[in-house]
Amino acid sequence: MRADWLGPALAAHVPRLAVAYGIELRLPATDRVALTFDDGPHPQGTPAVLEELARRDAHATFFLVGEQVARNPALAREIVAAGHEVAVHGYRHTLLLRRRVGEVAADLERAVALVGEATGDSPSLYRPPYGVFSSGGLVHVRARGWRPLLWSRWGRDWERRATPSSIARRVTQGLRAGDVVLLHDSDAYSSADSWRKTTAALPSVLDAVAALGVPASPVTHST
Repeated sequence: MRADWLGPALAAHVPRLAVAYGIELRLPATDRVALTFDDGPHPQGTPAVLEELARRDAHATFFLVGEQVARNPALAREIVAAGHEVAVHGYRHTLLLRRRVGEVAADLERAVALVGEATGDSPSLYRPPYGVFSSGGLVHVRARGWRPLLWSRWGRDWERRATPSSIARRVTQGLRAGDVVLLHDSDAYSSADSWRKTTAALPSVLDAVAALGVPASPVTHST
């Protein structure tokens, strides 16, 4: 594997790499905090998250996995009907570093077709599985006209040892307007029932956003 193929792989964890490759970790404006949820839709986790967001009049961006949309198309439609944004997380949740560009292209084509069919939306945001870009994958995503996005705060809510309090603490400690928060509404690729802990942490996360005096919002449109 060529070294340049690995170049952007650690961008989520090394801000200078993100800057060098032009990958956003934060919003360009500081008028809100963007909530993002990966790996859904999930038959239990997504409705639980949607219910909590509705209770607080908060909105988010959901990075959908194509194979999960194929299993739960009605839930993908429900996300959009509730006023949230949908984005692409790939068809299969597989590391880009293990794929040739042609494989990435076919995977994304399949994913975006499913998302569009289920929701009627044409996503413009992309986040790779595990937050790991390959250089070839990044070039392809940009050639499609998509906006690559990672995150600036995360709850590590996929971990087996995570708790609602640990998730909330990781997200909210040092939280600033303009941050992009990564959480998960699915346990399809993480520890069993992790979505329950995420949902339980959401009230504390939303309280912290409210304390900043800005809304919890999707990435590309404010509510």
